[in-house]
Amino acid sequence: MTDNKPAADVTKDWQATQGQKSAATRLRLFAALSWIIAIGGEIAGIVLFYKHKFDQGNLPLLIGILVGIAIFAIAGNLLWKAANRHDPARASDTARFFFQNQLGAIITLIAFLPLIFLILTDKNMDPQTKKVAGGVGAALAVLATVMGVSFKPPSVEQYTQDMNACAAQIRAGQPTTACSPDVAAQAQEIAADTSAVTAATKDASHPAGQDVVYWIAPENGAAKSSEPHVFHLCAAVSPLKDKTVNSGSVTEAYAQNAIRITKQIEMEQKQCGFTASSQ
Repeated sequence: MTDNKPAADVTKDWQATQGQKSAATRLRLFAALSWIIAIGGEIAGIVLFYKHKFDQGNLPLLIGILVGIAIFAIAGNLLWKAANRHDPARASDTARFFFQNQLGAIITLIAFLPLIFLILTDKNMDPQTKKVAGGVGAALAVLATVMGVSFKPPSVEQYTQDMNACAAQIRAGQPTTACSPDVAAQAQEIAADTSAVTAATKDASHPAGQDVVYWIAPENGAAKSSEPHVFHLCAAVSPLKDKTVNSGSVTEAYAQNAIRITKQIEMEQKQCGFTASSQ
């Protein structure tokens, strides 16, 4: 099982980008269409059963229907899994996490079980046809259902952990083994902000700069601000005047939803006693 507990060095939660959300929406629409076709095939098969089309044969037609249901069910399952990789659910939201990740298996069972039940219980069907169709239907149902199960589903928590590990690797100049495409872009932002802060805070006492920033404290003692804030180079800058201020690393700022670096770096360097020439 994937450990969805975030690492201790937690910045902001990972969030799907607009591009990732758009891709996930498209994939889910195609998945839904595939599932609708699969269920439509099941309904067609049931209608034919009640018209007694399989009482005296038509095995190829019945097998064709079962294969068609399986193809579209599996296609929908794969598309849905791909969508979840772009825009996963939170593991902490247990019900949504389960249904979002196992929906393919649930839909597949819906698309197969009623028709298989009719095959196995129909008293008018030729025994040999029943045996072959029942066996094929059961095998296809198991295959398609397994293809719909997410055994190690992605989660926001896991992506947050991966994003933090990726950012740490970038900052340390290590091989970026944790930088999957899903988290790399946001990890680059975190690493870039840290580098910008350390470059802007170099002085005689700290020739390598400092990973220390200042931001407006969350409201009412909350652990995290409800709205994104900017973080600054020191507490004496104009935007923080008369504000309750917290300080810490860029990592700690992100954790409290201070996720935007100041755009007035040169001005703040002067206000904080850092000079542009010290970079």
